[in-house]
Amino acid sequence: METVLRPLAVVGGVVVVTLLAGWLLDLLLRHADARHGETPLWGLLRRCRVPFQLVLAAGLLRATYRQARVLPGHAGGLGQALTLVLIAAAAWLLVRIATAVVDTAYARYALARAADEARVRRIRTQVTLIHRVVTAVVVVVALAAMLLTFPAMRTLGASMLASAGVLGIVAGIAAQSTLGNVFAGLQIAFGDTVRIGDTVVVDKEWGKVEEITLTFLTVRTWDERRITMPVSYFTGKPYENWSRGGAEMTGTVFLHVDHTAPVELMREKLQEILAGVPEWDGRTGTLAVTDTAPHTMELRAVVSAANADDIWTVRCAVRERLIAWLCAEHPYALPRISTSRAVAAPGTPD
Repeated sequence: METVLRPLAVVGGVVVVTLLAGWLLDLLLRHADARHGETPLWGLLRRCRVPFQLVLAAGLLRATYRQARVLPGHAGGLGQALTLVLIAAAAWLLVRIATAVVDTAYARYALARAADEARVRRIRTQVTLIHRVVTAVVVVVALAAMLLTFPAMRTLGASMLASAGVLGIVAGIAAQSTLGNVFAGLQIAFGDTVRIGDTVVVDKEWGKVEEITLTFLTVRTWDERRITMPVSYFTGKPYENWSRGGAEMTGTVFLHVDHTAPVELMREKLQEILAGVPEWDGRTGTLAVTDTAPHTMELRAVVSAANADDIWTVRCAVRERLIAWLCAEHPYALPRISTSRAVAAPGTPD
């Protein structure tokens, strides 16, 4: 009877202690979150409750399963399984804590520097990549620790260390592209060349940087497509970053009109149109004749806006309303091809 009651009592006690400890931890974190509303750290740490309980339960069972005679016929296998669960749960807990700390740091910085959007996006890019690096390191160390719990792996450890140099060279050659992307990702994060949220033009495609990882970068185009590119592209090839140094942009609208077009009236109409476009930021709004041709002349309107999305809206509005105004008020100013008889030069037959 004792061989049944003792294991049940120990396992039941571990479950009760684990549930009670998890409840107490969550209660303390809730109180801390209510008292310190200026930081989201305590609320984010509440996500650590499950991995904390798993670590506690695995640790308690690992320490008492032999004395409690839990599965005495499979003591070795049970101890091995509990050790693996303990390592995995500890890695999970560390990742959750790191996530909470990183998210808190970014949230507080973004709140303090809300007016400096470029710097906030830079920090967001850096903390995202730092979080990915920390997660990768924790996972690799946990997997290595789990493998070393097997006796066969410990026996191979010495020979693996002895050949580490050769293996490192071979792995470096085989993973040259991957390692290059990893270092390129770190260079992007701390070199401030491109950030999450930047408006870029790559391979004649315009879009916003949506995600940056250690190996690839995702650009969301204006038509909701996603372009995935290796991060090494942004360290080895030229590209346009419209958000570098500020999101403000200047755009142009080209119109081809007849030589008789009322340019001064068009300048006045341009100002009237821009005043009615909410996306115009008021920095620039000019109109000039930039070229002529036998049948038309080219007008260029220069306008400005706060970002790439707004400049597109402003350009389209100016183009549409100027053409509509010309059609309604000055149709003679539209491009046309003369079909009248040519005037002969003096002294030449008709």
